Amino acid sequence: MALADITATQSPQALRCESVRKAFGARVALEGVSLTVRRGEFVALLGPNGAGKTTLFQVLTGLFVADAGRVTVLGSDRQDHDMRRDPVRALARLGIVFQQPAIDLDLPVLANLRFHADLHGLPRRVATQRIARLLDDFGLAARARAPVRELSGGNRRKVELARALLHEPALLLLDEPTVGLDPASRAQLVGIARRLAAQAQAGVLWATHLVQEVEHADRVIVLDRGTVRFDGTPAALRGVAGRDDVESAFLAMTRAPATSANNTERSVPA
Repeated sequence: MALADITATQSPQALRCESVRKAFGARVALEGVSLTVRRGEFVALLGPNGAGKTTLFQVLTGLFVADAGRVTVLGSDRQDHDMRRDPVRALARLGIVFQQPAIDLDLPVLANLRFHADLHGLPRRVATQRIARLLDDFGLAARARAPVRELSGGNRRKVELARALLHEPALLLLDEPTVGLDPASRAQLVGIARRLAAQAQAGVLWATHLVQEVEHADRVIVLDRGTVRFDGTPAALRGVAGRDDVESAFLAMTRAPATSANNTERSVPA
């Protein structure tokens, strides 16, 4: 076993879902979903349309309450905080980047980050230091006073990711964060997210339909029709499905139509 694998195994769990169920009337969106994400671990979530990915993220972010099961997030006190019983403490340990941009386009980059720091009650001195470090890490120091509206799509996403990391969360939840970005920007954002999350020892749950973003994940979780079909490494996914690549392994496992965009832009149904 590689040293990185040993370290990840020994790290505390940033997120634990236990037998989570959510239904909307007669339609069951999640049925007994159990999964974990450890601090410093990059976990990709794959699932076809209607798999339940969006519902799962809404439960994890407190927008929906699960009908059954339990969601806990590791607190700064190293104690697990239950999303149902103690949502304030649980949510305080999350960093979130939604699929739809959620940032004030008319405010400068710096003002957006300061506003988020104030929401989390960070002392101004601490906030100033963290903002400066993150702007350097993302290559945005020179654009700190520019309105977000003037930035490229990739740089706007960097601001959202910097904002999500600002309060040093235990867990980063990213829902299709590279939608609409060009291939180079996507690859850069994935690399930055992995590096900074590892440095901060934050667990990452990254929902995506793009195979390129999955192949280098520590683990892949396949969600299909509201249940977890697979949880393991990309190599193990290929082996279980008896396929040579992650895309065909995923399609075989979920029995989805074998469609692929092209040779350079491989994707699976969102």
